[in-house]
Amino acid sequence: MSEQLLSIKDLEVQFKSGSIVTTAVNGVSFDLNENESIGIVGESGSGKSVTATSILRLIPNPPGKITGGEIHFNGKDLLKYSNSQMRDIRGNDISMIFQDPSTSLNPVFTVGNQIIESIKTHQKISKKEAKKKAIEMLELVGIPAPEKRINMYPHEFSGGMRQRVMIAIALSCDPTLLIADEPTTALDVTVQAQILKLMKDLQQKLHMSVIMITHDLGVVWETCDKMIVMYAGRVVESGTVEEVYQDPLHPYTWGLLDSQITESTDSYAPLSAVPGSPPDLSYEVKGCPFADRCPYAQAVCREKTPELLEPTNGHAVACHFQTANHKLERQEDVYIDGNTIRS
Repeated sequence: MSEQLLSIKDLEVQFKSGSIVTTAVNGVSFDLNENESIGIVGESGSGKSVTATSILRLIPNPPGKITGGEIHFNGKDLLKYSNSQMRDIRGNDISMIFQDPSTSLNPVFTVGNQIIESIKTHQKISKKEAKKKAIEMLELVGIPAPEKRINMYPHEFSGGMRQRVMIAIALSCDPTLLIADEPTTALDVTVQAQILKLMKDLQQKLHMSVIMITHDLGVVWETCDKMIVMYAGRVVESGTVEEVYQDPLHPYTWGLLDSQITESTDSYAPLSAVPGSPPDLSYEVKGCPFADRCPYAQAVCREKTPELLEPTNGHAVACHFQTANHKLERQEDVYIDGNTIRS
């Protein structure tokens, strides 16, 4: 039985601009065990990346601030750590891969220098030993001729190879938790598949836990054990990947799944989409944040915020109409303002 590695409870993050306060993350909670992977999905602005950067305490202050909740890593609350203690955690115990390697790698230093710097920052070893390990890491992530490539600059690598370098940097100090923030967004489809397979293989080989931040449900299906669906800074559904895919409970999750291209998708039919836009989080959102876009919304949805409850064991949903006594069913055709949004 795997032990719990990370536990987030009621996390709240706000950004302030003058007198305007935006609550980007509102009451987010989830757990992650050792050697387990979890995907966090949702459209842009749902709070995925803010949740991830909060774990590493990388929220810029000002304007951002973690205003509530707990982040327990290996049983200790990271929100109580000093800045120097967090510097020891970052890269050493928890590493992060960002979505665009072109902006994450320094163009004036060789990739070898950047990997060596990461190793020497956290490990008391000589530069010669750090260089040897850097070469080993490049080989581990599938970069050919690592002894030669270590002396090359980022612009001399393709996009996929730069992302492999970023993975090598992130794994250079043997972290127990890897956070990947949209790691394949800037890559073409073939390279995406290679990078995802590489990350999955390395997770199994190195016994890491992984948090995968993405808007692509296919990525979650291929790489994760559990998933949470975020909307307007809140968790609206969570469970194992199989549970959420095979029996999705929240209307927003239905919309995300229906907007995906599958083998059965008619190539001539327009893709389904969730109509409307997310709410402006700089204003207080009364009731369910998805109510204005939900074809099933009733009066209670606009008056009371639904709690994240578990109508089935471990599979949780925040919806007034998904309870043990009342299960909302998907419809074949749903119309809003005369427009078909699902067929």
